[in-house]
Amino acid sequence: MIGDMQKWTPNIASIIEHAKNIYPTQEVISRMVSGEVHRTNYEEVCIRSRKLASALEKDGYKNGDIIATLALNTYRHLEMYYGISGMGAVIHTLNFRLHPDQAVYIINHAEDKVIFVETPFIPMLEGLEEQLKCVEKYIILCDESEMPNTVLKNAISYEEYIKDGDENYQWPTLEDDAACGLCYTSGTTGDPKGVLYGHKSNILHAQASLIGLTVSPDEAILMVVPLFHVQAWGIPFYGPMFGLKLVMPGLQMEGEPLYDLIESEGVTLAFGVPTIWMGLLNYCRDNDKTLTSVRNAVIGGSALSLSMLQEFDEAHDVNVIQGWGMTEMSPLGTSNFLTPEMKKMSKEEKYAVQLKQGRPMYGVELKVVDDSGAELPHDGESQGHLLVRGPWVLKRYFKAEKDCVDKDGWFDTGDISVLDKDGYMTITDRAKDVIKSGGEWISSIDLENAAVGHPEVTEACVVGLPHPKWDERPMLFIVTNTGEPVDKNSILEFLGSRVAKWWLPDEIIFLKELPHGATGKLQKFELRDEYNNYYMEK
Repeated sequence: MIGDMQKWTPNIASIIEHAKNIYPTQEVISRMVSGEVHRTNYEEVCIRSRKLASALEKDGYKNGDIIATLALNTYRHLEMYYGISGMGAVIHTLNFRLHPDQAVYIINHAEDKVIFVETPFIPMLEGLEEQLKCVEKYIILCDESEMPNTVLKNAISYEEYIKDGDENYQWPTLEDDAACGLCYTSGTTGDPKGVLYGHKSNILHAQASLIGLTVSPDEAILMVVPLFHVQAWGIPFYGPMFGLKLVMPGLQMEGEPLYDLIESEGVTLAFGVPTIWMGLLNYCRDNDKTLTSVRNAVIGGSALSLSMLQEFDEAHDVNVIQGWGMTEMSPLGTSNFLTPEMKKMSKEEKYAVQLKQGRPMYGVELKVVDDSGAELPHDGESQGHLLVRGPWVLKRYFKAEKDCVDKDGWFDTGDISVLDKDGYMTITDRAKDVIKSGGEWISSIDLENAAVGHPEVTEACVVGLPHPKWDERPMLFIVTNTGEPVDKNSILEFLGSRVAKWWLPDEIIFLKELPHGATGKLQKFELRDEYNNYYMEK
């Protein structure tokens, strides 16, 4: 027996059609490459998305073709999210911070047929074009009058490309699990791997992502997380789905321009990675500024520090919500919303909860297992390998020959975690980053979090390095508030009251900046490679 409900075949384009019908005048704000602030709305985005879809179809592109974007967070990129995937093709969002060798590998592996490119990134593609095997056309994201001189083949401006498109284009009916988006992992442990998202999985992910946030069309959401990163955490989908005002900063994500944009547009909800928020908070602190409209800041990409949590709360009255996920999870798996009971806790108790990665959203299952695969209790202490499964969790990497899940559908995240009795998950380390010293485990994350509590420390990173006696010992890398070294003994004394004595790093290195990937995550492998023999050669 089956239910008597109507059948529904999902198409991402149905979201922007909904926004056009229900929230037509809701604003979409973009800061362009020029610095100009562009204003449009969901009705216009929908119409232009149809025109783009029509133009691609007339140009011979079809269901399943991979079409890439090398673009910033602007209204045009939002149109591509719907125009490309809505007509049945797959939008492949390229990271503009990629090393050239990685860019070539990813574009060729994906077999991108078209690349939509922002003008600042044209030189990058001109230098790579001869190595790109499948690209037939480059569409430059600009007006006809702004079209630059370029040697890229078959180059045309975006506005010229879509001008004759059909604004009444009818979206096709697609298969239930049709692909709509492609994003590659960072490739820190080998070649980057592609993750292919589906229309249905993205819609389910978007609907689940805002559970716990009380949102309405009077919210203005700042999308600092780049559109090339894991479908921008689903924001391009649930923003129009719930009628939220979208505010996109383009390239200008430094403290001052970001603050000005937040205040001028009345941003109430902001999404981004810790490195971006550090710049914003530093600007506010140095210039005696306060965030007046922001109520909630969602932070992901890397672990939230206590000092950042305190500053948002105490200096700006902003509630911080930590989220966790990965490219393979579309990306969100958990979010940290306080229960009514927890809101009654003392500030210190609440902070302790907020520093956890949170509880799984409906649709996501979590479990922690030991090295033998046996499930560990939810006692807040037993740490092991974090496994996940759910309708927007990866089953197989793009073009891979076999699944990357076990027989029961569980995917190994590579994180070492604990689960407590309330369902809150805490990441204690990455499996590859846990430090084993003299047979005992040291959490690099816990040591980093302790270090950033020092009043002169802005950012910290801990890696385990080979040691002739202890197998591995921790090395601490620090960026200070001033950018200059401080007394190492003061750091060690500060840490001594917060971690076990044998956890204390054998060496502290001061750097002007730490290596970060495009998503804000620390690139520990770079430091590990550079300093790998440090203890062995002493």
